[in-house]
Amino acid sequence: MPFEPDKSQPKEESSSDEPGRAGRGGATADVSEESVRKRIRQSTPSPHRGITPQASPPRFVSVEELMDAAKGVTNMALAHEIVVNGGFQIKPMELPQGSLERTVRDIVHKAFWDSLEAQFGEEPPVYDHAIILLGEIKEALISFLLPGHTRLRDQINEVLDLDLIKQEAENRALDIPKLANFTIGMMGTLCAPARDEEVKKLRDIKEPVPLFRAIFSVLDLMKLDMANFAISSIRPHLMQQSVEYERKKFQDFFEKQPNSLEFVTCWLQESADDLLAKDAASAASSGSLCPISVLNHAYIRLLTWDHERKPFPETVVMDQIRFQEMKLEVTQLTLLGTLLLVLQNSTSPGLSSHAAFMDRMKGLIRVLLEGVGTP
Repeated sequence: MPFEPDKSQPKEESSSDEPGRAGRGGATADVSEESVRKRIRQSTPSPHRGITPQASPPRFVSVEELMDAAKGVTNMALAHEIVVNGGFQIKPMELPQGSLERTVRDIVHKAFWDSLEAQFGEEPPVYDHAIILLGEIKEALISFLLPGHTRLRDQINEVLDLDLIKQEAENRALDIPKLANFTIGMMGTLCAPARDEEVKKLRDIKEPVPLFRAIFSVLDLMKLDMANFAISSIRPHLMQQSVEYERKKFQDFFEKQPNSLEFVTCWLQESADDLLAKDAASAASSGSLCPISVLNHAYIRLLTWDHERKPFPETVVMDQIRFQEMKLEVTQLTLLGTLLLVLQNSTSPGLSSHAAFMDRMKGLIRVLLEGVGTP
């Protein structure tokens, strides 16, 4: 796996940790509610105060620090997606037809396989590329083994012994079909049941170059199966550790990039301003803000967020697509409820009170609203 979930460690409270925890919204469990309320009041601009809090001064960071921070964010995003998306799976990347990446890939692959075929066609045959491919096949097969698969590991090391294969190639005694049959048999032993048909088809290929290509194609699918199996196995552990893991990774990133909370600060300040304005207009004005109310109102505002014109807050950017989907659903439900209400008020009581009629109208309106609100 590309990351290893960190075990939660007790953190020493300090003033430098507070911005990171406040930015995370839900990561204030270790701070008293009174101190949180005090910080919210201090960071909320008063109607009589025109000075807004200034961001921290910029700090120069090295390339290594930036790379470490980017890697940490990538791991955190992957862990977050695994936890919140129960059906998350790694799928093979399909490059668009006619794209530059696909064109370059196809040219390079064709050149390699043409070179391999040319080596097989020489007299005597040259097996330089074939030996390299056999070494990669050996590494792939061993990567599928569990620690307890000692017998299978010994078989792979014995049959795909590269030193012995090189000696056989030099003495013109290399048996490619024998090695291919062993590889296919081992793939059938290690693959998931869903890949049995692909492995079975490999035995029908007799030419060495197409056989090598097909073997590597199936090995790539087996690697995806192994990765998805590892994801499903680690998901329960991640669900237990996800809060502490994301908090620690975000804190590490915040320490390297102290100016990385600009958008989330504006988001929370605007939410606090909205609540202050509503509180001031209310007869029962309390004069103070509850942190939970500010956070709840901030999340509600995300359901009507202008994703094209306003940057998304940093602490929830990993869920931006989900919020866009929820915004679309809220828009369609609002239109559906409005149209049903108008329909009910504009039809006769006998017809509007008929459940079958309203259900039919609801289905028709849903069809008409399909795609409404999409960018």
